[in-house]
Amino acid sequence: MSRTELFMFLWLSSWLPVSLPTLWLWAVSLILTLGLLQLTRLLTKRQKLFQALKSFPEPPTHWLFGHAMEIKKEGELDKVLSWANIYPCAHQLWMGGFIGFLNIYDPDYTKAVFSRGDPKAFDVYGFFLPWIGKGLLVLDGPKWFQHRKLLTPEFHSEVLRPYVDLFAESTKAMLNKWEKKIQTDKCVNIFPDVGHMTLDSLTKCIFGRSSKTQTQSDIGYFQAIGQLTLLMQQRLANFHYHNDLFYYWLTLHGRKFLQACKVAHDYTDKVIRTRKAALKEEEEQKKIQRKKRLDFLDILLGVGVNLGVSMGFDSGKASVDLESPVPLSLFQLVSPLSLLILLLFLCICSSSHRKGDQWRKETAYPELPGGTREGQDENKIKLSDADLRAEVDTFIFEGHDTTTSAISWFLYCISLHPEHQQRCREEVQEILGNRNTIQWEDLGKMTYLTLCIKESFRLYPPVPQIYRQLNKPITFMDGKSLPEGSLVSLHIYALHRNPAVWDKPEVFDPQCFSPENSSTRHPYAFMPFSAGPRNCIGQQFAMMEVKAVTALCLLHFEFSPEPSRLPIKRLQLILGAKDGIYLNLKKLM
Repeated sequence: MSRTELFMFLWLSSWLPVSLPTLWLWAVSLILTLGLLQLTRLLTKRQKLFQALKSFPEPPTHWLFGHAMEIKKEGELDKVLSWANIYPCAHQLWMGGFIGFLNIYDPDYTKAVFSRGDPKAFDVYGFFLPWIGKGLLVLDGPKWFQHRKLLTPEFHSEVLRPYVDLFAESTKAMLNKWEKKIQTDKCVNIFPDVGHMTLDSLTKCIFGRSSKTQTQSDIGYFQAIGQLTLLMQQRLANFHYHNDLFYYWLTLHGRKFLQACKVAHDYTDKVIRTRKAALKEEEEQKKIQRKKRLDFLDILLGVGVNLGVSMGFDSGKASVDLESPVPLSLFQLVSPLSLLILLLFLCICSSSHRKGDQWRKETAYPELPGGTREGQDENKIKLSDADLRAEVDTFIFEGHDTTTSAISWFLYCISLHPEHQQRCREEVQEILGNRNTIQWEDLGKMTYLTLCIKESFRLYPPVPQIYRQLNKPITFMDGKSLPEGSLVSLHIYALHRNPAVWDKPEVFDPQCFSPENSSTRHPYAFMPFSAGPRNCIGQQFAMMEVKAVTALCLLHFEFSPEPSRLPIKRLQLILGAKDGIYLNLKKLM
């Protein structure tokens, strides 16, 4: 040992306990102290929640596991539904021994909470942070409002219109897969195929990727998203996984989760960098392109004026503002703009401090009601790279499994009711005529299909349960109240089957959503996309996709249930099926 090493050893020894047993004693003491502090924090939190919920009924519970054991034994959906029939309006619901919610399923209770815009419950949605970051799902306060305002125009109908072709492209690939499968077995598990199709559609709409040009990184991203969804569902279902330190450091599932997060983040970052670089390179080209578009409009104007003169119209009254943008849909007929490109436009627009109207004209972005683009940068609202990735990852998370669940359960519902299936099919055939694909204009005409989709949403809501944390006290219509900080769970599944609202809650009846019946129903009785200020920003996107996909499915196949393999409902993040959804398929065209 050198003199320097000896000096360092003696110096470090002076800071350490004199013996290893003493060192272990210090370590054990530290661990016990930290454990005691954590236990004290949990007990304090439990007592606070217990005091807040004490005026509400409580089903039989275990001191440590809460209601988890009862739910696991009988299944949460059916168990909570049975409790809802015993306890009107609401009851306590404990996830383990330290997190307690007021579980509500009454329209008036629901309106009292969800009309206010309280933040998401961090005790649940905080688990999503390592994956999706601080996007719209978990944001709160002014930053949530800014992001919501900024992103709302990306779901404007003029932006969504071209995506119908992308939905049709992915759906046809799935239908071709089913056609091959039924050559050997008429019974098909539709759930995984629908899941792959919706993720394929979503990546096309967000990233502008074509499934025909998928790379190995694309396939790896698909696999990582599937793994993340499964692991997140597993973590929520096991309360001992709720501690971050235990989950990420001491469990194999936690390490797999972090690895899958890295794959997903690396992919998103790479695509964002590539798209951003391409947009910056095209900055100069935009001026040239805009001039060409204005020249094109000038030609159209001249043709229009000459045509008007030839038909006897007063050419002096004809005027066109050549500074107005070309409608976005005209250009998207050739190349739809991905959601990521539109978000990058926001970043570039904000960083260069352009006026909203000027940018809207240069990019041919649609003018919204009110004359200017909502969420533009006059208030210096800007998405950073981290914000951008968080929102993209949030779109993937919220738009993938939810639509998979919606489409799969709809096809199951319609397979049980051939009379409604046939009526929907005839409606689609009448609208399309000799065409075998869907166009934007067709979706608004599918009135009976829409009724059936809403009824399947009622019986099988894609997101059966959502959570809020009150940012101020609340008093319900019956006089009971909750203090600030209380946790509230809205059980949408139980709300949609509440016999006080629905005459025959277990019966599939599309007429529940006829104009006559809908007009007299409580506005908070049907909430497949949540409600109030924090409702689902992508609900129009989701409805478009569900309509387009199910219409094409009904056009190509007849669906019937497989009695020996009926689906078993499984609730975690979304309403899934334990072993999938098996249906018998018969080719029609």
